[in-house]
Amino acid sequence: MWLVAGLGNPGKKYAWTRHNVGFLVLDEIIGRLGLECRERPDYKTCSGSIGDEKTIFLEPLTFMNRSGSAVRELLSKNNISVENIIVIHDDLDFDCGRLKIRKKGTSGGHRGVESIIQNIGSNAFIRVKIGIGRDQRMLAEDYVLSKFRKDELPAIREAIVTAADAVACIVREGPDKAMNRFNLPPGK
Repeated sequence: MWLVAGLGNPGKKYAWTRHNVGFLVLDEIIGRLGLECRERPDYKTCSGSIGDEKTIFLEPLTFMNRSGSAVRELLSKNNISVENIIVIHDDLDFDCGRLKIRKKGTSGGHRGVESIIQNIGSNAFIRVKIGIGRDQRMLAEDYVLSKFRKDELPAIREAIVTAADAVACIVREGPDKAMNRFNLPPGK
């Protein structure tokens, strides 16, 4: 069984902001699979399958820096191994629309990822990172909550579709094959 968590902030105010790219990818996957979701006070989940693999899709609704509690709860309820967690999130250090898959690592300063690491006691989960770029004129906290510029929308829409494909590849073929296929150098 797999757990796929898309990170973001709840509410219409944050829709299509840079920090919500994890939600946008999860919505793409859920739409492709035609799944019905259930909402609880702290999270929204859908259950389905990618290929033959049962998968739970999770959107924590506790704001980014408290995402880990929902991951911990679903991990323990469903007896999922840490290596079968995929977390989809934004990354300031990559150009807008660039994708990178990692099998484990530090939070890199991402508060949602840090919350997950603290709550589950491990950093050995898979990450699908989507670049959102950086604006040196803005504080990072303000930038991640800003909407994508019109000229960035084609790249981010393509990244959402590609990231959904990458998640399916991870589940079906494993993270190494997905990394070889989707971790392309910039401009490729």
